[in-house]
Amino acid sequence: MSHDYPFGLEEEFFVVDAATKAVQRRMPSGFFDHLKEKLGDAVTVELLQSQLEIATNPATSSGVALDELRDLRGRAGDVAAEHGLAFIASGTHPTATWQGMRHTAANRYDGMMHDLQMLGERNMVCGLHVHVELPDPDQRVNVMRRILPYIPHFIALATSSPFWGSRQTGLMGYRLAAYDELPRTGLPELFEDNAAYEAYVDALVSARAISDSSYVWWAIRPSSKHPTLELRAPDSCTRVEDAIAIAALYRALVRHLVRNPSHNAGIGTVDRAIANENKWRAQRYGIHGSFVDLAGRRAVAVPDAVEELISMVADDADALGALDALKHLRTIASGGTSADMQIAVFQEAHHRTGNRGEALDAVKTWLAQATLQ
Repeated sequence: MSHDYPFGLEEEFFVVDAATKAVQRRMPSGFFDHLKEKLGDAVTVELLQSQLEIATNPATSSGVALDELRDLRGRAGDVAAEHGLAFIASGTHPTATWQGMRHTAANRYDGMMHDLQMLGERNMVCGLHVHVELPDPDQRVNVMRRILPYIPHFIALATSSPFWGSRQTGLMGYRLAAYDELPRTGLPELFEDNAAYEAYVDALVSARAISDSSYVWWAIRPSSKHPTLELRAPDSCTRVEDAIAIAALYRALVRHLVRNPSHNAGIGTVDRAIANENKWRAQRYGIHGSFVDLAGRRAVAVPDAVEELISMVADDADALGALDALKHLRTIASGGTSADMQIAVFQEAHHRTGNRGEALDAVKTWLAQATLQ
């Protein structure tokens, strides 16, 4: 039986003041209810009141997903404007400080804040989550294991968090540095099969360390709600085209690994350690760095590594009708990510005004505008 690999995207956004682009510490009264009225179940709250999530319906076409994502962002932006607000899609907010952030009042989030304490308050980060349907639980865990060496590619292509607390961090993707403070984050272990994964989850649940598998926050995980494998590593993408291209690459790669069960079948601890090193290099340098190639004992420039991956999954992307979406990855690799654009906007504004505050304001303005383009 054929399988079209349905996929969907979940995007996290910062809620900001429309004029100042300052992040909202409290969800304004009536705002979320208005969003629910216009977007329905496509919009949900997050741990902190300063953030919201928007999700697409499952799709089998990158074009359909692109249109829906644009529509959702646009309608959400219209509602926000009526309340004097706006949205920013980026891994971190350039000037926000985590102190004094309010969490959403709900049993789940109350429990998380009790457990995480200050780490929960510091969770001022937004990510992109991509789901690809894999009905067989064993296959989900198997693909999760074999896909680990490619997780850094997605991180590098999605970098959108060069600023934190009004400072340029020196990292293109600071978000994961902050997010990985939390437990059960980073790359998953090399589980042999679904039984091993379930044994891990059951042990934590039985010990009351967590309530269920939704508290496992790895860079990639079997979804707790859907029959999908959920990629969670990328920063929230400012440009909607970037999000769709990354989703298309992930979908094609999942199909490739399913069709080629021997690919990375022998992955071991050294491979995982190298993947962790490359994860760091993706966070630090984005598309401007290089990855460690274990097989060749060499460094591979990230754009070359991306090109190799595109070539590897080209037949799968073609079968899924996603080749055009994949072409945009070359634009990202050559022209820059959101992080590159933010830094360029900051440098130009700082050179023009000589004022760091005004330069950061220019970055926030660009982010808000680009989020809705």
